[in-house]
Parts: sequence; C-alpha cells; structure tokens
Amino acid sequence: MTLQEAIAARHSVRRYVKKPLPLQITQRLAEEIDCCNSDTGLHIQAVWNEPKAFGGLAAHYGKFEGVENYLALIGPKGPGLEEPAGYWGEHLVLLAQMLGLNTCWVAGTFSKGAVRSAITVESGEKLACVIALGYGATQGVSHRSKPLETLCRCPDPMPGWFRSGMEAALLAPTAINQQRFRIALSGGGAEAKALLGPNSHIDLGIVKYHFEVGAGRGPEVWQAK
Repeated sequence: MTLQEAIAARHSVRRYVKKPLPLQITQRLAEEIDCCNSDTGLHIQAVWNEPKAFGGLAAHYGKFEGVENYLALIGPKGPGLEEPAGYWGEHLVLLAQMLGLNTCWVAGTFSKGAVRSAITVESGEKLACVIALGYGATQGVSHRSKPLETLCRCPDPMPGWFRSGMEAALLAPTAINQQRFRIALSGGGAEAKALLGPNSHIDLGIVKYHFEVGAGRGPEVWQAK
C-alpha cells in the first residue's frame, strides 16, 4: 500500500476488536516514533495493552469501544506544538494504515489521568492529543467534505499538482469534521493557514501532510515562491 492509497483507505474508527498487535507491527511503529522524535524534538510515545484511557465516561461519550492501544502526542509547551504534532501524528497514522491497523484522532474524549499514568511528560512538555489504534471492528466510513473550491484560493487554470494536493487534503481528518483551513497557490508553491476553531492547528499539520503527499512534493512546497 502506498501513502496515496493509505490516505484514500483511512477512515476514523472508534470500535476495536480484542486482538493483540503483532510484535513486528509494534516494533515498526516504535522505530518510526523514535525517528520522528529524533528529527523534530517531539516526545511521541506509544502505549500498548492499556484499556483504562478509553474505559471511562469520557470514552463512552466519544463512543469508543475496545481501545487498548494509542499514541500520545507530546512535545514542548507553546504555540509551536500543535501543528508538528498533527503533521507527524498523521505520518504515523498513515503508517499504521499501511500496516493493516485502524486509527482515530482523539482530542478530549479519553481519561487524561489514565494516559498520564502510562506516559512520561517531562517538565516543559505538554500532551497535545492521542491517537487510538488497533484492529477496527469496521473500516470506518468516508466523511462529508466541503467543496474543494471553498477551501482554497487558486486562479484558473488550477495546476494539476495543486489540485491533487487539495484532493488529498479533503481526506484529512479534522476536529468535528470542521475543515477549518485554507490553502492558497503562492508563486511556485502553496501557503496554508488555520482558521479559528477547536484544534485547528493540529488539523493544519494533518492537512499539510496530506497536501504534500497528494501534490507529490515535500515540505518545500510551503517555501517555494
């Protein structure tokens, strides 16, 4: 499965079956987490076989069932945490999809106390959000999307790479499916910004990762002028 295929196949899943994750999968994810942390200064951690985080009232409100594995997205406190947490978190989400797992981004409907008991948050760090993962009871369903043209600013004719990037961005998971972002063509590259809304900067990181994959360009797409 390619990254493009993973983007198309990934849907948020809240119900999971009780099935242990194979060692080769947890090791592969752990290796990639180490790489992400080394490259970015984040402190992402994986928690395996821990049911308490999604065993209380908050998880029930969020309609989660059977979650025993999750990723905790942690990094330095400050306004610069949320976008990279979203970007690299989605990098791991798509890897999990390629490994045959299902996932769901979770901002608040989990037990923060249980998560904090299972992870290490150093002084000066903050838990941004978590990602549930495992074998889904279903593969999830597609979410509704706003029209492409309402989420971008680009004169006609729209370059093919930009349209492909936008099509991938439309498939990005966002809080409450709000899609509170805008992407504009800027010279030979693109500019992206978050609008007001809950977790919109985490969402922006997720969206930017999708756009890069769809456009067939790396992070330099946001620097070209």
